[in-house]
Amino acid sequence: MSYQKEKEAESNYDLMTNTPIQDKEAEGDENLERGNWSNHLDFLLSCVSYAVGLGNVWRFPYLCYSNGGGAFLIPYCIMLCFAGMPLFFLELSYGQYSSRGPISVWQSVPLLRGVGYGMVVTSGIVAVYYNVIITYCIFYMFKSMTKSLPWVGCDHEWNSEYCSEIYDDCIKEGGIITNDNLCQQVANMTMEEKADYNITEDGSLENYVDPFALSRSRPSEDFYRYGVLQDSGDAGNFGHIVWQLALCLLLAWTIVFICLARGVKSSGKVVYFTALFPYVVLTILLVRGLTLEGSIDGIIFFIKPRWELLANPKVWKDAAVQIFFSLSASWGGLITLSSYNKFHNNCMRDAIIVPILNCATSIFAGFVIFSIMGFMANKLGKDVSEVVEEQFGLAFIAYPEAVAQLPISPLWAFLFFFMLITLGFGSQICIVETVVTSVVDEFPQLLRKWKPLVLFAYCAFAFFFGLLCVTQAGNYWVILMDKYAADFALLIFGLCECIALGWLYGYKRFTNDIRTMVGDRIVDNVFFKWWPLNWCALTPAVLSFVLLFSLISWRPPTAGTYEFPVGCHVFGWFLVFCCLIWIPVVMIYEVFVRASGSISERVLDAIHSRDSWGPDLPAHRREAVETHKANGTEFSGNPDYRSPRISQGTEMKNRSGNESV
Repeated sequence: MSYQKEKEAESNYDLMTNTPIQDKEAEGDENLERGNWSNHLDFLLSCVSYAVGLGNVWRFPYLCYSNGGGAFLIPYCIMLCFAGMPLFFLELSYGQYSSRGPISVWQSVPLLRGVGYGMVVTSGIVAVYYNVIITYCIFYMFKSMTKSLPWVGCDHEWNSEYCSEIYDDCIKEGGIITNDNLCQQVANMTMEEKADYNITEDGSLENYVDPFALSRSRPSEDFYRYGVLQDSGDAGNFGHIVWQLALCLLLAWTIVFICLARGVKSSGKVVYFTALFPYVVLTILLVRGLTLEGSIDGIIFFIKPRWELLANPKVWKDAAVQIFFSLSASWGGLITLSSYNKFHNNCMRDAIIVPILNCATSIFAGFVIFSIMGFMANKLGKDVSEVVEEQFGLAFIAYPEAVAQLPISPLWAFLFFFMLITLGFGSQICIVETVVTSVVDEFPQLLRKWKPLVLFAYCAFAFFFGLLCVTQAGNYWVILMDKYAADFALLIFGLCECIALGWLYGYKRFTNDIRTMVGDRIVDNVFFKWWPLNWCALTPAVLSFVLLFSLISWRPPTAGTYEFPVGCHVFGWFLVFCCLIWIPVVMIYEVFVRASGSISERVLDAIHSRDSWGPDLPAHRREAVETHKANGTEFSGNPDYRSPRISQGTEMKNRSGNESV
C-alpha cells in the first residue's frame, strides 16, 4: 500500500478532497473523553460570537472617526493581514492539533508555558469586569420596559441641579438661568439685570451665556452616573452595594453557568443566537436610522477620509491595537475553542472567514451608530462631533439619549440593549470556557468528571469578586481593570507565541503539524507561505512596534476628568504583574529546577517538546509521525505516548473506525 493510502486508511481521511472518508462528516465525537463540537457551524459561530463583541459597536466607530474616517480603513485592513489573521490562524491550528487548552498546549515549548498561565489569569480577570458591563446592559434593558424612558427629563430623583434640560426648558419659556441657578423671565428683569447677563434691551439672548454651562450634564448622563451607578465620585469611597446591579450581576453569572454547564454541547447551541441575533438588530436599527433626518450627515462624518492623518504613527498603532483586541487574539480563547474541533477541520478557512466577518461587522456597526448620531445632532442643532462619545459614554449616555428622540423609543432602547447583552454573552461564555477548560486540562484525571463543579466554583468566585464593581465606586474599578488587565500583557503574549512557534519550535515543524490536519494540497500552495513569513517576521515586527509605541506614549488612565489616586495605579500595575509574572517564573522553573546539566543543556531541554506533545488520539498521532517523516521534519513528541485522558473505549473506537476503512 502506498504512503498516501496508508495515511488515508490510518486517519480515516481523504487527503485528495480534504474531507473525511465515508459520509464526508465523521459521526459523533472523535475524542470521547474530551468531546468535540457537534458540527463545524457550532465552532464557526462560537469564534464569531467570541471575536465580535461590545468593542465592535462602541469602540471601532469612535476610533474610525477620530483617526481619519474612511482613511482609517487602510491601516486597519493592512494590520488585519499582518497581525490579525496570522495570529488567529496560529492559535486555531495550535489548539486543534493538540486538543489542549491554553496551558497544556505549551507542552510544545515548555520554556514559555508561563504564557499559557498568563492567558488564563488575564481571561479570569477580564471575565469578572466584563460581566459587570453586561450587568449594566441588563439593567438598562429592564429599565426600557416602560412607557417613558427614565433617562429623559430632569424631574427624577437622580438628576443633578445642573441637568441640561432645566436650562433648555427655561430658555423655551422666555427665561434665563441666573447666577443662583434659578429660571427668571426676561420680561420681568430690569435694564441693569439684563446688562449683567449680556441681554439687549429688546430681550435678545444672542450674547447671553449660561453661567453653569461647563457644569451642565445631560439627563442620560445623570441617569447613568446617579440612577444606575449611584456614583460616589471617588474610587476609594465604596459606599454600599447597589442591590439592583447586584441582582443583575447574579442573573448574568447564572446565565453563563447554564450556557456552559454541558460544555461545548450547550454553548455550541447558545451561539446560534448570540452570534446571529445582533446582526438582525443592527440591520433593523440601520434601516430605521437611515429614515431619520440628518442620518446621512452622521454617516458622512463617519466615513469622510482625512488622508493627512495617515502620516501619524498613532493612527497605525490604533489600527493594530483594534485589530489585535477585536479578534480576541492571545487571550487563550481561540486555542480553547479550536481544541474541541475534529482533527481534520480546515482551520485555515476559518482563520480567514472569522476575521473578515469581524471587521465587516465593525464597519457595519459604525454605519448604524453614526446614522443615529447624525439624527441626534440634527435634532439638537449641534455638530456630530459634539454628541459622539467613546465606549461607556457611547453605550450608556449618547446612544440612549439618541434613542429617546425616536418614536416608540422604549422599543428601540430595548432592542439596542438586548443586542449588547447578546454580544457580551457571546464573548463572555468563551472567556469563561477558556478559564475552566485550562484548569480541567491541567488535571484531567482528577477534574474531568467534575468540570461543572469547577465551572460553578469559578462563577461563584467571580460573582463575589464582581460585587466590588457594583458598589458606588464600582465603575472606577471596572475602568481601571479594563485599562490595565488587557493591554500590555496581551501584546507580550502574542509576541511570545510567534517567537515560540516560529523560531523555537520551528515554522517548518509547525507547518507540517498543520499539514497533518488539512493535507498537502493546502500547505503546498504557494500562498500558504504567507503564514510562516508573518509568524517569523512580520507579525512580531508589528507587535513590537505597537508594544514599544504604547510604552512610550503611555499616560496614566483616567475615568473621564477623574484622575485615579496613586493606590489605584499600583493596583492596576499589580494586575499586569499577575498576568506577566508567570513567564519568568516558569522559565526559571524549567531551566533551573526541572532540567539538569549545563546551562545550554538546560535551556535546550526546556525548549524541547514534552513526550505528551502532539495529537491526542493515537491514530492522529501516528499520522503526524508519518507526515513529519515524509516532509523532512521530526515529530516533536513521543510517537508511542498514550495520553491518560484517552480512555480505552476511545482508542478502541478509533481502531475499529480505521479497520472498517
